[in-house]
Amino acid sequence: MTKIIMNGCNGKMGQVITRLVSEMEDVQIVAGIDFNSESNNGYPVFKVPSDCNVKADAIIDFSHPAAFGNLVEYAVSRKLPLVMATTGLSQLQMKTLELASKETPIFISANMSLGVNLLIDLVKKAAKVLEGSFDIEIVEKHHSQKIDAPSGTALAIADGINSVLEQKCEYEYDRHSKRKKRSKQEIGIHAVRGGTIVGDHSVIFAGTDEIIEINHTAMSREIFAVGAIKAAKFLKGKKPGYYSMNDLIQNI
Repeated sequence: MTKIIMNGCNGKMGQVITRLVSEMEDVQIVAGIDFNSESNNGYPVFKVPSDCNVKADAIIDFSHPAAFGNLVEYAVSRKLPLVMATTGLSQLQMKTLELASKETPIFISANMSLGVNLLIDLVKKAAKVLEGSFDIEIVEKHHSQKIDAPSGTALAIADGINSVLEQKCEYEYDRHSKRKKRSKQEIGIHAVRGGTIVGDHSVIFAGTDEIIEINHTAMSREIFAVGAIKAAKFLKGKKPGYYSMNDLIQNI
């Protein structure tokens, strides 16, 4: 049995994870942390991490970057494995996670979907083969309530592509103010926000007289919840370190 503390338990993703875990026999949410401390799911809810004294095997965080500091400090002080699923973290926060991983297991992924991480693997292979003869553009679409743009997943896709290229590319986020041709050494990243789009990422390889497009569409938030739960189960009993979706996929 993997016992989980859910940070952001009363948010949309927290409620999805709560529902899914309630249907599983080998996982249990033993406590929640949320500024809205209402408890309607059968486990105690605390306003701040320091108030939570419930024993657990891992924390899943689907909240907001503003809650980052207290949570990481709590995880390190209790040597609790942390699944960081919150997006929009700053470079300083990412560095803090890296340092925290020396004290406790930290799992981080820009996207908790197994399918998205497979897409990243596929586009890396494509970019390596097509380098020099195809332009690369990334288009991501999300619901109107999403705060960060471009998405962390779009940046992770771009970083994955760049990691395999011999000639590194710069990221171009906005061309409206530029009156010049597209550079070969750039990856265009475009954000669309509207309606209730859960998440859609397309990677376009545009060559001479041919286009290759690799796409992933999320139909519900459950795919991210399932990935986060798998990550929490994966971290149980692990040594301190920095873990990613690649580590999880290799163990499936």
